[in-house]
Amino acid sequence: MHIAITGNIGAGKTTLAHLLGTHYGWEVLREAVDDNPYLVDFYEDMSRWSFNLQIYFLNSRFEQMLTINTGNRSVVQDRTIYEDASIFARNLHESGLMSPRDYQTYRRVFENLLELVRPPDLMIYLRADIPKLREQIRKRGRDYERSISPAYLANLNRYYEAFTADYTAGKLLVIDVNELDYVNSSDDLRAVIARVDRVLGVN
Repeated sequence: MHIAITGNIGAGKTTLAHLLGTHYGWEVLREAVDDNPYLVDFYEDMSRWSFNLQIYFLNSRFEQMLTINTGNRSVVQDRTIYEDASIFARNLHESGLMSPRDYQTYRRVFENLLELVRPPDLMIYLRADIPKLREQIRKRGRDYERSISPAYLANLNRYYEAFTADYTAGKLLVIDVNELDYVNSSDDLRAVIARVDRVLGVN
């Protein structure tokens, strides 16, 4: 079984991935953030480092997919390879932060890799408004994220909504997390797990 959690920066993907991994006893595949050599540079100069960052994320996500495809373990994945192209790279390109040449190169690489990728059994989209995202980003206190603007988050939300509206590769569960606190509320966590169980047909 392969569950993937998708959503904007600060939506709570990593936290929910670990909570679901613990609940089901499944392995958690985290996004390559802590060891990413481009993130700090990217937030200081997005146009200079956008291509490098997106290629790094694309490769790390593809490595995860190879691990999933060749193994027999159930996993919860923090963010997916689809988001790299449909949301982040697209946003950078259309915002003028990634050149047309770099974007076309990136897209060709992505489309070649996609031939070898199987979609998750369930994709969970965590929908969050800008105040929720900004509060979550503030709480985790990553220095390089302080420069993220509300406009940047709003653009990403717009692309997430378009991506999930058109997603047909597999099952999709949309969870509005604006009023949820599955970290501190056991009732909220149980409600999320119950929704996941229903979609997966778990008794």
